[in-house]
Amino acid sequence: MATAARLDLDGNLIDPITICMIGAGGFIGSHLCEKLMAETPHTVLAVDVYSDKIKHLLEPPSGEKAHAWAGRIQFHRLNIKNDSRLEGLIKMSDLTINLAAICTPADYNTRPLDTIYSNFIDALPVVRYCSENGKRLIHFSTCEVYGKTIGSFLPKDHPLRKEPEFYVLKEDVSPCIFGSIEKQRWSYACAKQLIERLIYAEGAENGLEFTIVRPFNWIGPRMDFIPGVDGPSEGVPRVLACFSNNLLRREPLKLVDGGQSQRTFVYIKDAIEAILLMIENPGRANGQIFNVGNPNNEVTVKQLAELMTEVYSKVSGEPPLEDPTVDVSSKVFYGEGYDDSDKRIPDMTIINTRLGWIPKTSLHDLLESTLTYQHKTYSEAIKREMAKLSTTS
Repeated sequence: MATAARLDLDGNLIDPITICMIGAGGFIGSHLCEKLMAETPHTVLAVDVYSDKIKHLLEPPSGEKAHAWAGRIQFHRLNIKNDSRLEGLIKMSDLTINLAAICTPADYNTRPLDTIYSNFIDALPVVRYCSENGKRLIHFSTCEVYGKTIGSFLPKDHPLRKEPEFYVLKEDVSPCIFGSIEKQRWSYACAKQLIERLIYAEGAENGLEFTIVRPFNWIGPRMDFIPGVDGPSEGVPRVLACFSNNLLRREPLKLVDGGQSQRTFVYIKDAIEAILLMIENPGRANGQIFNVGNPNNEVTVKQLAELMTEVYSKVSGEPPLEDPTVDVSSKVFYGEGYDDSDKRIPDMTIINTRLGWIPKTSLHDLLESTLTYQHKTYSEAIKREMAKLSTTS
């Protein structure tokens, strides 16, 4: 139940607002909708092509009474590429949150045009409608806009590579360094950076009130899909879902180029707390770019695979494989044109100073929560699928 009176960080009463959430049916959107329904008085116009991940919010289970938030969330099934209703929904709202994107690394090489169109061209009308109608915008970008670290261009044994100023990523200081044009893996990062620059320019020239969010590997239940179960069999989701798929099928986890890239991971419920602070504290969030990650949860992808193997064994009660990982080249796994950043470690000074946000959940705990969900949700379906395949082969 939402409380009757809620205060922002400066002690002011928070008034109920209407939020147009584009991409509400996805991983982040579903968790944000849950938070808004359970803890706030705000209304959400949920815009997406699919509603599976928010179905539990839209209608109560059969035979049960209506949700306490009935009437505060409305689903609008539309594709923002070509639907004239979008501007009307933005006009009806106080705030627009744009989560829509193609954000799966396997697509950056194989679908670079779709990636660029989805993350830049399709976002243009959203920015324009917000600017022309005087509506606030929270736009979800990506930590990939930083590209490669300065330190990655130094020799591998250079002592400066260990100095934070050569790898920690700061919103207002760090440059955005990408690979060559033939490395189409950077199509996503370039499109996201360009829409950031356009939003920033709209703010400077036309007074658009905006906040840009740069997520650093948000992890939790309902992330991505499991190939062949609730996604295409040939699909390649992001690393956590890829590893989960391997674990569920009792296959070795594939380490691209040895899994030496370093990443940080933050629990989705911690990250959603940060977004709620941005929503309800516009005076502190407007005009800002925020890293949202957890630098305390830093591991190599290989270490992530080892920890996931250990945690999943505990969750499932199944012993790990004798050889739990296997190396695969990026060319084989992603195709020609793949490239990667060496580290993605966020500086948290701005979000901590302006919003007082600090992530709480350890990597082990977030993996245990997520893998418990994955096992409960998918293990039986995968067993049935594998049994069917064995009888037909």
